[in-house]
Amino acid sequence: MRIVEFQRETAQPITLFDSSGAFSVRLGDGSGEAHIHCVHVEPGGCIGAHCAGFGQLFLVVAGSGWAAGADGARVALRAGQGAFFERGELHSKGSDEGMTVIMVQVGELLPVAVR
Repeated sequence: MRIVEFQRETAQPITLFDSSGAFSVRLGDGSGEAHIHCVHVEPGGCIGAHCAGFGQLFLVVAGSGWAAGADGARVALRAGQGAFFERGELHSKGSDEGMTVIMVQVGELLPVAVR
């Protein structure tokens, strides 16, 4: 066993997509193009609108925030909730109060627990 650290202090700033106040810790990769990150979004931070390069699960584990699809309408998310974005889907995310998120990206992702 090895311990994985993903505190905010170990995160790198997200500078793509006109993002601000958002930081990422790379948690792992796998074969078949898979990526896992811990994302820290500061109060007032956001990840700007962009097309998903992978199927993506954006899972809030602490705090609260929002996610928006192509229409730009923000949907509130709290710890224990998340959003799924299909590959190619335009989306953005952010938080007024701050949140910590586990982000899973896979080339072809078919999540089970979506509504």
